[in-house]
Amino acid sequence: MSDLGPGVTFRFTDRSGGRSKPPYQSMNLGQGVGDDLADVTANRDRLAVSCGLGAGIAWMNQVHGTTVRYADASWPETEPEPCDAVFTDVPWLGLGVLVADCVPVLLADAEAGLAGAAHAGREGMTAGVVPALIDAMTAAGASAGRMQVVIGPAICGPCYEVPETMQASVSAAVPQASCRTRAGTAGLDIAAGVRAQLTAVGVGSVRSDGRCTSESPELYSYRRDGTTGRFAGLVWLTR
Repeated sequence: MSDLGPGVTFRFTDRSGGRSKPPYQSMNLGQGVGDDLADVTANRDRLAVSCGLGAGIAWMNQVHGTTVRYADASWPETEPEPCDAVFTDVPWLGLGVLVADCVPVLLADAEAGLAGAAHAGREGMTAGVVPALIDAMTAAGASAGRMQVVIGPAICGPCYEVPETMQASVSAAVPQASCRTRAGTAGLDIAAGVRAQLTAVGVGSVRSDGRCTSESPELYSYRRDGTTGRFAGLVWLTR
């Protein structure tokens, strides 16, 4: 665990420490991937306890869109309305984003007492889910200039091969996401695209966990494994 300013803590999980069985072993936190729901629930409960999150974790129903929601202590525990970004001012309520190649983005304005999380896959990044979250948090009193952001582990550009037409479509919206793979084919670097979007809206403090999901066996990767679990990025306020 680390911090995003005074009173804000974040964490990225990995595959260890849970009870899911192969091929989801062991800390799978995703409910919609075919794993036993009792195991996933136990994993989620274990994570909340290990982080001291007495208010629980607000998990999103992620759909690769740009909808942003505010989470309070009444956030539904099951089947929340679809969204791909969430923010809160409630202490000890974790905001969870599930990924297995997409980019988990965690951010906070500690002075305003606001934290947020976004699920930025190819579609969401292209459509602008991260700028949408920053807009929502700014409307609630945050400042982009004060925000601290961490971009979590995701598939890297050299590993993320896509058709030329798809690369062209994404590049038309976010040119910085365009890259070449190690094989010299068309690729996308979603994390680079997110970083460019953060810079464009005036966020000055951006750091990255540079691990590639496809290259890191301790992380889940859909591109590498197909049937697999999901790890999480978590952020929460401690005061």
